[in-house]
Amino acid sequence: MKKLFFFIATFFAVSNLTAQIYDPVSFTTSVKELGENKYTLSIIAKIDKGWHIYSQNVPQGGPAPTSFTFQPSKNYKKTGAVIEPKGHEVDDPVFQMRIKFFEDKAIFTQNIERKTNDAFTIDAAVFFMVCNDNSCLPPGEKEVKFTFKKSDTPIQNAETASALTEQKNTDLSSKDESITRQDTTNNTTDSVTIASKDTPEILNNSVSTVSSVSSPVKAEESLLKLFFFSFLGGLAALFTPCVFPMIPMTVSFFTKQSKNKAAGIRNAMMYGIFIIVIYVILGSLVTAIFGADALNALATNVIFNIVFFLLLLVFALSFLGAFEIVLPSSWLTKIDQKSEIGGAFGIFFMALALAVVSFSCTGPIVGTLLVQAASQAGIAPIIGMLGFSLAIALPFTLFAAFPGWMNSLPKSGGWLNSVKVVLGFLELALAFKFLSNADLVLQLHLLEREVFLAIWIAIFTVLAFYLFGKIQLSHDSPVTHISVGRLSLGIIVLSFVVYMIPGLWGAPLQYISGFPPAKQYSESPNGFGNAVVQNAEQSSLPEGAESGPNGIQTFHDYDKGLAYAKKVNKPVMIDFTGYACVNCRKMEERVWPDPKVLNVLNNDVVLISLYVDDKRPLPKEEQAVSKITGKVLKYTGQKWSELQILKYKTNAQPYYVLMDHNEKDLNKPSAYNPDINAYYEWLQEGILNFKK
Repeated sequence: MKKLFFFIATFFAVSNLTAQIYDPVSFTTSVKELGENKYTLSIIAKIDKGWHIYSQNVPQGGPAPTSFTFQPSKNYKKTGAVIEPKGHEVDDPVFQMRIKFFEDKAIFTQNIERKTNDAFTIDAAVFFMVCNDNSCLPPGEKEVKFTFKKSDTPIQNAETASALTEQKNTDLSSKDESITRQDTTNNTTDSVTIASKDTPEILNNSVSTVSSVSSPVKAEESLLKLFFFSFLGGLAALFTPCVFPMIPMTVSFFTKQSKNKAAGIRNAMMYGIFIIVIYVILGSLVTAIFGADALNALATNVIFNIVFFLLLLVFALSFLGAFEIVLPSSWLTKIDQKSEIGGAFGIFFMALALAVVSFSCTGPIVGTLLVQAASQAGIAPIIGMLGFSLAIALPFTLFAAFPGWMNSLPKSGGWLNSVKVVLGFLELALAFKFLSNADLVLQLHLLEREVFLAIWIAIFTVLAFYLFGKIQLSHDSPVTHISVGRLSLGIIVLSFVVYMIPGLWGAPLQYISGFPPAKQYSESPNGFGNAVVQNAEQSSLPEGAESGPNGIQTFHDYDKGLAYAKKVNKPVMIDFTGYACVNCRKMEERVWPDPKVLNVLNNDVVLISLYVDDKRPLPKEEQAVSKITGKVLKYTGQKWSELQILKYKTNAQPYYVLMDHNEKDLNKPSAYNPDINAYYEWLQEGILNFKK
């Protein structure tokens, strides 16, 4: 039972993955000097496989065309329009019109004439829409920059009649070209310098990408977390009655049937590789069926959250022994027959047979991991299945290489079923998190903080009694004594229950922040017995304000909050947040309560919290056509999401903006930042700029 210790930690960690938003297009820039103060600016779009962007000229009623905006400046003058590559022109069956689009890589060029010897920067932006064969992402804008160093060559005032350069002159591989590139894919920077002896000036061309589908956490980091916690999920699956007994049986088969030890190890390795291949194929199918971008919308979608609740509820009941989730027996029969074929083909079907036989135990875990991966984008389901299957495959290979290790394995027995039951309780607790998300988005107040905590307290109390042997299920073996490991885990679970109890009376519960609803979403936002104080505070608030997280005065209407900020002469802090946003709750429950941060939020700024997943209908007079999708904005959250995307080129939450009364940013906006000191310094920087 020592193997059970990590289960609870795995459960909370896997459920806490940060959503990422897929961005299949990245941009780099380059500059080519043509002579006589003439230059060609190139914007190179790198497009992921299967995706495409559209031409600058698209018929009315079609997708959003690609367009370019160059900030006017006295330092240069544009000559001609942006030239685009040849591309592909097809009769699009979706838009029912002939459309030109670009795949893989597209280079757009703009010719300019330099007007000064001084150093300067050209700021530009690309507005585009990216689609694949199944779906499209909302149109987005990315900023790009071209930085010119000081020149020693005199500027000629006379106009030249140089013709526009051909597309091939912008080829990055040209040996006569001097380029410094910065590739901002996923907000990382790679510099590549190609020297040239013929070009007198080396230009530092940078791209600053701000996408409407960006996220404050790097995709690589989030996928690494997903891989790690999926690996832990695979380890959990190992210690179930469907998988654990298969380890010595399978390894023994390979070592006895192989001609020598080396052949046995080779066959076991092949067996492990095929296990990985099978589960990765499953992740690939999920991605292909649902679409990489569609998976992102699941995090706050009411229907999907309810579906996930029901799905995890079924998984939990299965683990608790109510029934078994099994695949048709005919599948196993056919696969087992194929496994008798020798060679790699037979080993593949042996691996497939393991996946089918163990489905009643691994299926719920795999399903849970795929549900978690659905909150991310792109290849997240594939990465999740890679981590899970690697944990499953490793023991078969290692024990084949070192068969003596099998003597240290614990004997199969009733403890394996206990592992399933513990997993069932964890699945049950996680299920209510998804139901809570749906309730929060709809603002039904059916599953408020006290109710949610009461349910979790009940679930983990029963789990503690189960571990102590006080409760037995029908399929459990008789418990004559409990091991030290099981007793220790029971104590940990019971301690967790005791920790949660004060939360019913308003305790912060920072270790599980983001899982229960926020404190303000409760029957007693100010704590048990403080209804009189709460009513007094509400009556003293300005019109349109209410008591928000940690008792901070907050507005949910942009215009009312801005008007009040002008009245009291304080800067505005916009908080783009969401009812189902885990990281938003972490900031509110771990960073905002810090005394110095709380003092600033209470006294030095006017907080405007805009919930992008607010499903309250907009009044008819406020409904407008979206500039992004072309559809009517019907809900309050859609209005704030539109504002965030159009003005700040991001739809990630939380997202914090400090601005003055003219709606100009006082400093660079901040995303999720659990560093209290760094967040406090960001607040102080904006307030200081406001006072200047």
